Amino acid sequence: MLDLAFHAETGPVTLSEVSKRQDISLSYLEQLFTRLRKQELVRSTRGPGGGYSLNRPAEQLAVAEIVAAVDETVDTTRCSGASNCHDGHQCLAHELWDDLSQQIFGFLNNITLQDLMQDCSIRDVADRQDEKMQQTDDLKITLPAELVPPEHL
Repeated sequence: MLDLAFHAETGPVTLSEVSKRQDISLSYLEQLFTRLRKQELVRSTRGPGGGYSLNRPAEQLAVAEIVAAVDETVDTTRCSGASNCHDGHQCLAHELWDDLSQQIFGFLNNITLQDLMQDCSIRDVADRQDEKMQQTDDLKITLPAELVPPEHL
């Protein structure tokens, strides 16, 4: 989602580009973006120049909302909050771990993509990734058509 936010001005971003920049498997990204689209956090554009875009401005997207959309949890209890962690009953430390889970959720809920984009160290990483992608693109070699096997045309 941060990658989309950083590249929003260039239009929709392909998952292939995100995969390369973030070194995340394309198939995993496809799974994540299916969930993000269902929660209406991103929108997809088909065709040439297509890809994914944020569905709302970065300042309106809380990290907690994104984490929840991809079915990740910030629950630190052993029982997933069910209070049955000790022989079907609540354990001694349940309230402590449940409170921690609530603190983590609150923390993530108060951070937006825009907040992260304004962090200089995060922006430096994004710039480094873009430079690496540009260098990779500059190294691509185009073969004359007569040297390209027919199955690649």
